[in-house]
Amino acid sequence: MQCADIIITCRLGMERVVASYIKELDAKAEVLPAPHGYLGLVLVFNSSDKQILAQEVKKRIPEAERVYIVLSCSRAEINDIAEAIKSIVREYISQEDSFAVRTIRRGHHSFTSIDVNTAVGSIVKEITGASVNLENPNKVIVIQIIQDKAYMSIVPGNEFYKKMKPYKYPIYKVFRSFVIAHEPYLGPSDAAYVFGTRIGREVQTYEVGELVITPIGIIDAYSLYNFLRGLFEGVDSRFEVQRKSCGREVHKTKILLQDMFQFVRSKMGEPLIIFEPEGEPVSRIANELAEFIIRAYKKGRRVNLMVGAREGVPTSLFRFANYVVDVAPGIVISTEYALASALIALSTILHEKLLTEADELK
Repeated sequence: MQCADIIITCRLGMERVVASYIKELDAKAEVLPAPHGYLGLVLVFNSSDKQILAQEVKKRIPEAERVYIVLSCSRAEINDIAEAIKSIVREYISQEDSFAVRTIRRGHHSFTSIDVNTAVGSIVKEITGASVNLENPNKVIVIQIIQDKAYMSIVPGNEFYKKMKPYKYPIYKVFRSFVIAHEPYLGPSDAAYVFGTRIGREVQTYEVGELVITPIGIIDAYSLYNFLRGLFEGVDSRFEVQRKSCGREVHKTKILLQDMFQFVRSKMGEPLIIFEPEGEPVSRIANELAEFIIRAYKKGRRVNLMVGAREGVPTSLFRFANYVVDVAPGIVISTEYALASALIALSTILHEKLLTEADELK
């Protein structure tokens, strides 16, 4: 059986581009883009030196997403794969390592990827004594099954980019304790709808606990209706995306309505932060502000945030705030980006402290 030297993955439709660049790097190599019609895949055979070529591909071909050096190959049967793994695993994995097995199947087979992972994982553990770590292994055994052939690679765990790593704190947990009071945008009806949609998507993106729309006094009902219509559509559309893609339970932001002054009255004695250009630069009070929010969070208290729109938060309410914060001194932030800017600023100043205190917050 002819065994490929290197397997390369790329964006769908870029297979021939990647293949042509590989031929420029090694004219002797046989390059097969989209084998068996599988897009996003390139196989390299008979290279002059697969180790050198793989490094050159990583350095010179940005279209190549992942580059796997094939260490062994076999028929696409679990017993054959297990035997092939036995022949290479001692050389690349020691007792001090942690490992995970990842199988990608292309084609129809009588077994599943989990079946392969289980069989290979038990063999590797028995032979090497290494520990299994599915979240953050320092070695990953990659088995790529393409029709009737299986190709084995072993790569460093850090080559697999992950959204969440041990040194990242899931900031959404704190954002769920936030209550955001947002003045509605009450311009032309079509604009009110668009602004509502964008703000709805923003609050749901961050999984904010509650959003309270806070108009001031008598307002145009039709503009408010269009703003709220867009707001609910924005929240719903983003929630559906998160529910399908996040791989965890997603909190749906609750939407309420209350006069702005009455909102402040009802929150007397609770933490209140107002975001307006008249406030202190966030960089100047970052440490103090982060500690204030985390103290409230640890005590199970809601943190109230206020964001204005066209008219802004009345300065009379500044007296009732613990902090008035400017997230971008000298820059006038438009209404649809004001909330996102505030939340990004908070996530930045909170993260390091949250990670430091992670054990206390569990």
